[in-house]
Amino acid sequence: MGEPTEIHAPGADRADRVPTDGSVSGQAHTSRMPDGATRAAQSPAAAVRSRIREQRRTPARPHLVFELALIGISYWIYSLIRNAVPEQAVIAQHHASWVWSFEQTLGVNVERAVNHTVNSFGWLIVGMNYYYATLHFIVTIGVLVWLYRRHPGRYAACRTVLFVTTGIALVGFYSFPLAPPRLMTGGNFIDTVTVHRTWGSMASGAAAHVSNQYAAMPSMHIGWSLWCGLTIFFLAQRTWVRALGLAYPAATLVVIISTANHFWLDAVGGAACLAVGFIAARLFYHVWAYQLPRVTGGKPEQHLTVPEHWTVVEASR
Repeated sequence: MGEPTEIHAPGADRADRVPTDGSVSGQAHTSRMPDGATRAAQSPAAAVRSRIREQRRTPARPHLVFELALIGISYWIYSLIRNAVPEQAVIAQHHASWVWSFEQTLGVNVERAVNHTVNSFGWLIVGMNYYYATLHFIVTIGVLVWLYRRHPGRYAACRTVLFVTTGIALVGFYSFPLAPPRLMTGGNFIDTVTVHRTWGSMASGAAAHVSNQYAAMPSMHIGWSLWCGLTIFFLAQRTWVRALGLAYPAATLVVIISTANHFWLDAVGGAACLAVGFIAARLFYHVWAYQLPRVTGGKPEQHLTVPEHWTVVEASR
């Protein structure tokens, strides 16, 4: 028997001579694409967009000098803008009266009772004055340093959350000047820093003239402390550290009310600003800040980290 006879269709020789630098399926796919589509996919603009997208999903390690300069300049600008907002005393007092009246209508106007009760314990209220003045900065900076050293892949996204939160707050300071309870006319609140002669606030005592006293809404003590608390809760490994993370914003809420520096609605405003910050970072990085890889160059986490016993409870269901 002879070899099988090959039957060549007309033009088959020409097809065989077509260069085969890619797969057959790839050639078929390319032939069906509109003219110029392949060139567009390989264009420099598309390559740049792809590179940016990849960098957002796996951020590079932050540079220490750049981050220090960025934080320092950003806080300077924040303080400059916050204190440059006109101290519209009449409008701020009007807003304070409205907030207090609204809380009375809801039956949740607890600030004055808490303020007077805690003020009766001298050691406690003095401690809260120092808490209000110092931990707001110390803990926030401490968490940023911890993120930089232990979670460099998540640092930029978490820092973005904090920056957006603070930027939104500046809009609130400008558009809704609000007198804090301690300065509200007829509110009968106690300015605990003045009464106990403790240095505890840039908005009380001798330093009051360098700070905008009517930038109370939203509360960045709550916005920043809640950011710190959530960051510690989701990223820390030890259960007791996670618990401290959640306790910190709760304690801060008690402090800002006890010292009459904020209404509790100011705290709601601070939490709302933080929510916007998280959403903005989510849109930019395509995943939540805590889902990014712990170290640079790694793969994003598919789920947020949660306490180990949560996983056990979920598995038992």
